[in-house]
Amino acid sequence: MTKKIGVVVSGRGSNLQAILDQIDAGTLPVEVAVVVSDHGDALALERAAKHHIPTVVVERGACADKVEFETKIAGALESHGAELVVLAGFMRILTGGFISRFPHRIMNIHPALLPSFTGLHAQGQAVAYGVKVSGCTVHFVDEGTDTGPIILQKVVPVLDDDTEDSLAARILEEEHKALPEAIRWWAEGRLTVTGRKVFVRP
Repeated sequence: MTKKIGVVVSGRGSNLQAILDQIDAGTLPVEVAVVVSDHGDALALERAAKHHIPTVVVERGACADKVEFETKIAGALESHGAELVVLAGFMRILTGGFISRFPHRIMNIHPALLPSFTGLHAQGQAVAYGVKVSGCTVHFVDEGTDTGPIILQKVVPVLDDDTEDSLAARILEEEHKALPEAIRWWAEGRLTVTGRKVFVRP
């Protein structure tokens, strides 16, 4: 039976589109059961609608507090049967209460080679620091900021004339490969988490 994922977004949804493209191509054996956004005008919602995927909007400002906000998001994911939660450009930090509902079942993509350059503007941090390579990391989410067990990393060069935007564009191309690949490994039952390490079975 095809496994179901729920995708949580905040913006344009290019990583969501990469997932949908691979599903359409028959190379990613999952179903996107629901797309949840914290912004009602997110382009990602339009991408979901074109694929006839249910969408749910949970805006932080419409909730009394963060507990209500996260409870509504979790409820939407659970009610649609999401077995894996994929954070694809979701720009908020989740609390332990949310994470505990989906242990080792929340996957995030971050535009840096963790553990370097956590948090916001990771690409700008890399340029400012003067590193020679950067990239992206897919990891399971824990209660820290970008500190969960690492599933997959892809590397890009940092060029002498790079800006935050030019490096971000180069990294984004690799994000569109890395996130579907990690989801595929999960769907095929190939991932095992032991402490900080994620083992990928052949």
